[in-house]
Amino acid sequence: MASSPQSFNKRQRERAKKEKAAAKRARRHARPEDGDEVDEGPDEDALLEQFRVLNEQHAAGDVNAEEFEERKQEIFEQLGLGEG
Repeated sequence: MASSPQSFNKRQRERAKKEKAAAKRARRHARPEDGDEVDEGPDEDALLEQFRVLNEQHAAGDVNAEEFEERKQEIFEQLGLGEG
């Protein structure tokens, strides 16, 4: 049986929500505790995870093309991959 477009979109939105929550948890756990040594550079893994989630959200239609490009550029700049 083929699933309806509505149920597919709902699954995509639910997946995007779960991924966003997982990324938020990962960022929260990656924060240094008081007394921990602080790394001044960007957390490359967290930024790549943000980009992956952003791609999923864009593919699911939860993020429009303009917002996708803006957020993608911000992430790329933080990674040191800005347009040159």
